[in-house]
Amino acid sequence: MKLVTRSDLGWPASAAPAQTTTKGVKVHYEGTAVSKNLLTDHAACIAEWKAIRKSHLANKAENYSDVAYNYAACPHGYLLEGRGLRKRTGANGNQALNQGHYAILGLLGSSGLTEPTDAMLNALRDGIELLRKNGAGSEIKGHRDGYATACPGGPLYKWVQQGAPRPGGGTTTPEPPASSAKEHKVVKGDTLTSIAKKYKTTVATLVKLNKIPDPNKLDLGQIIKLPSTAPAKPKTEYEPFPGASFFHTGRKSPLITAMGRRLVAEGCGKYKQGPGPNWTNVDKASYSAWQRKLGYTGTAADGIPGKTSWDKLRVPKQL
Repeated sequence: MKLVTRSDLGWPASAAPAQTTTKGVKVHYEGTAVSKNLLTDHAACIAEWKAIRKSHLANKAENYSDVAYNYAACPHGYLLEGRGLRKRTGANGNQALNQGHYAILGLLGSSGLTEPTDAMLNALRDGIELLRKNGAGSEIKGHRDGYATACPGGPLYKWVQQGAPRPGGGTTTPEPPASSAKEHKVVKGDTLTSIAKKYKTTVATLVKLNKIPDPNKLDLGQIIKLPSTAPAKPKTEYEPFPGASFFHTGRKSPLITAMGRRLVAEGCGKYKQGPGPNWTNVDKASYSAWQRKLGYTGTAADGIPGKTSWDKLRVPKQL
């Protein structure tokens, strides 16, 4: 799960009323035109989410206490915190409907960006499962279920009607493969060779681990200990620190764009139009915000990257 918290966004704790349990979750979309720029610029997603909250707080007729949704999902697979966990939504149409279900928003519109990416669907599913672990029941519905609206739009509503599956099938995290088992119980027909093949190990390893005197003799029901064969998690590659002298007026590099996107994800972006490849004073101000978030002050938060703060930012390797 790639979660952007309220703290990351620079928002205080939500003032929305508590709602500890619901029947489930309702899925929403924006219902207005949404720019396709969100597909290529994660900073634009953050800006969109902040703009939604700003418009809700400015809506005196509805008297919102906060952004209406518990969470939102962007095309890049980030789950964006709104009211958060165990908070009553303000998005479902009326108080009875708000009490019945939490609400999650896909950053999609009625025109422009209308089709969810696989990453967005995964983030929506992440949000649904997170809410289920914190008071939501099993129901997954669209906003239009119980309220006269087109929300959440055709594509998202079709997904909801299918049970909100993760792309590629399934609705929850897959069970670990057999090779992650810790032991094997011998059944008829088993040999050390067949067991070793099944768990992707060797006969010699099994013999040594289990101190088996005769590899050709196994007893039915015998417990064979297995070596740890769970695959190692792939190591994320991050950009090494290019040196402070890299960051100067006139520098143009995809690395600066990638850095800016990470700053936005950390809630430190000062961009109005999203990060770009040219080093500017806005990049400097954004990086200064990151340094201050880490606890630096004075000249140590001058906006010029240093190795320690850079390594903590974890800018993904640019291919």
